[in-house]
Amino acid sequence: MSCSSAYLRQMRIAYELCLATAGKQVPDGPDWIHEVKHDGYRMLVIRESDRVRLLSRNGTDWIKRYPRIADAALKNRQKHFVIDGEAVILGIDGISNFNALHSRKHDHEVQLYAFDVLALGGETCATYRST
Repeated sequence: MSCSSAYLRQMRIAYELCLATAGKQVPDGPDWIHEVKHDGYRMLVIRESDRVRLLSRNGTDWIKRYPRIADAALKNRQKHFVIDGEAVILGIDGISNFNALHSRKHDHEVQLYAFDVLALGGETCATYRST
């Protein structure tokens, strides 16, 4: 196994992504918040100094496919982080358009909706510590 393959395997193990599950009712109470579900590609944005990777759920690095997201990660003042998010293309109505994303004709329009910071400044966030 090459160094890059071993590292990707380690990343998938270290940051197991939570996937949405269907429920029968919307949870209620002060401990619950809700977010819009965008239809896109799940992605880990990993920055280590001047290196950025955009890993899909299966470990494919999409940095060449979505350079705008990588450039934005490099502009962040934090030099080390892992962000869990969704790569999407929004239609003119503001709703994500998976067909446009999948077609690859609009790769220059892809945005990342970040919803979790899994690591920051070299520290893993408590809720995502690997066991």
